Parts: sequence; structure tokens; C-alpha cells
Amino acid sequence: MKKDAKFYLKLFLSTFAISAFTIGGGYVIVTLMKKKFVEQYHWITEEEMLDFTAIAQSSPGVIAVNASILVGYRLAGILGALVAITGTVLPPLILLSVITLFYEWVKDNEIIKAMLKGMQAGVGAVIAEVVINMTAGIFKQKKVYPIAVMLIAFTAAFFFNVSVILIIIVCALLGAVTTLYTMRKEKRATGR
Repeated sequence: MKKDAKFYLKLFLSTFAISAFTIGGGYVIVTLMKKKFVEQYHWITEEEMLDFTAIAQSSPGVIAVNASILVGYRLAGILGALVAITGTVLPPLILLSVITLFYEWVKDNEIIKAMLKGMQAGVGAVIAEVVINMTAGIFKQKKVYPIAVMLIAFTAAFFFNVSVILIIIVCALLGAVTTLYTMRKEKRATGR
């Protein structure tokens, strides 16, 4: 893929448009990024997007910004990350700046309140789609270990109210141990 000014403009406009028309937070924007960068442009694979989502979620900060950094960096290094993050951050910055000018009118406006209330249903549906897609991606791998970890993590959070932070830390440690084990196993197999 050629990294010229046209590419960077397309990356910026894509992240800007996704961010500008996304209501509902990081999981919604990640779904739209997947549709744009995986399905429409074929710039990254579905597995990479799944990995980026996991990393973005477990890293400090806003998931949408973290995912933009990862996608941009994967596509075009540091410049790509800067372009993607600028495109992601500008729409909320502009919107919040405009809202502050009309805050007194917006905060008590019943039409605005009703619109935001109605959007909650749509956001719930998009978040459900993210969960279903991520789960399907794990099941597509047909590997027992990731499926078992996912089911145990879900059960611990949903039925036993285990802290999500603790689940993320344990899953990160399991991932690190598994990766090290796989790397050593491959190293022995190749004799290096």
C-alpha cells in the first residue's frame, strides 16, 4: 500500500468521519473501524483488529483513541498514528467546544434529552454486535485455550462479580505466559 499524501488524507478523513458520527463510546467506534479498515479498505485483517481491540481496552485511556493509535501505527508507523489520532480526537473536541457556547440552552432542552435517550438503544445494539463479532472471531480460531479463557472470564465477571480489572490483569498474564511458551517451543523446533 502506497503511503503518499492521498493515503494519509484518506486515513484522516476515515477516522474523522467515524469519530464524528459515533455515539456510544469506544466499542461503537471499534466496530466502525473494523467495517472501514478491515471490510471496506482491507488495510488490516480481522484478527489484527481483534488484537487491537483487546490491547486498546486493556491499555489506560480512551478505547477509541487507543484503537486509532494502534491502527494508524500498524498502517503507517508514527506518522500514521498521529494522523489517525488527530482524526479521532478532533470531532469530539470541536463538538464539545461548540456545546460549551450553548450549554445553558442544551442542558435543559427536552428535545436533546429525548434524542440522547433514544440513542441509548442503538448504542446497546452496536455494543452487542461488537461482543458477538469478537466472540465469533475467537470461536473461528477453533482453539480450546482462548475459548476456555473467554468463557471463564465472562463467568467470573457476570456470575461471581469478579473485578474486570483483575480479569484483565489475569488475562494479560496468561497471554504473556502463552506467548513466551509458544516462542520457546518454536525456537526449539527450529533449533535456533
